[in-house]
Amino acid sequence: MANAEELARQLAAEEDDVQFDSFDLDAAWALGTALVAAARERAHPLAIDIRLGAQQVFHAALPGSTADNDEWIERKARTVMRFNRSSYRVAVEAERDGYDFDEKFRLDRSEYVASGGSFPLRVRGAGLIGTVTVSGLPGPQDHAFLVESLRAFLAAPRPDGGRNR
Repeated sequence: MANAEELARQLAAEEDDVQFDSFDLDAAWALGTALVAAARERAHPLAIDIRLGAQQVFHAALPGSTADNDEWIERKARTVMRFNRSSYRVAVEAERDGYDFDEKFRLDRSEYVASGGSFPLRVRGAGLIGTVTVSGLPGPQDHAFLVESLRAFLAAPRPDGGRNR
């Protein structure tokens, strides 16, 4: 599974690269609204969620999303917090290593899922502080949208002239 191996390395590199210097409730609001704007621009029917630890600090449901997307968000975010990696990376590593995610870890399928769309929120030097999750597209597309949007947010200038990083 050379493709899965290459993809797993790429996903690990994304996680190393896409980190914040600091992150608080104001940053969560700014990131959440940026994700909403990007999803609306592309007419993506997403539910968007940001959590700091166990606290949900941002949630939006765009046209076309359903309550089912909220359930997917819950499961994806739990997976990130348990494995300290993106939910898509967990799925790709399971494929690469040839195991069934649910069977290997004996996790309740109603609580955890290995599918793209949830990404670890990390602050450099502090590690994992929460999750940012989207649901509404196929898993790989949820992941790609999320990483592209996170990179754009981190590169964007703030009103004070700094960057969001």
